[in-house]
Amino acid sequence: MNKVILKGRLTADPELRQTQSGISSCRFTLAVDRKFADKSTGERQADFVSCTAWRSTAEFVSRYFTKGSMILVEGALRTGSYTDKNHSDVTHYTTDVFVDNVEFCESKKKDNSQNSQTENSDFGDLSEFEEIIGDDVPF
Repeated sequence: MNKVILKGRLTADPELRQTQSGISSCRFTLAVDRKFADKSTGERQADFVSCTAWRSTAEFVSRYFTKGSMILVEGALRTGSYTDKNHSDVTHYTTDVFVDNVEFCESKKKDNSQNSQTENSDFGDLSEFEEIIGDDVPF
């Protein structure tokens, strides 16, 4: 089985392109934090993972995600290689995630003009709920 699930931040805005036949593709790089911090500096190290999405997933990523956005990516690893143009005896190896699915990992940024009592970062917008004062719960 070849399945990858990564959660990280985009290092730059996604690049949306189309093939000659009109199929959308989107390339982006994810900065994925490692589990443990560096013992000497206390800083977390990150891995930078190349990702490619196709068709509607590519369009979705390019429309709703920008540099710094937290994103969850599901896909499969693909490896490849190519010969260096300048040195025919040098082979470069690549590893990319071919993306099948993406999900948002942080809530939409709220406008500061909204009533802060109806907003909770853990639960989102609570404005459609009624506050119950007292012990008379309707159920």
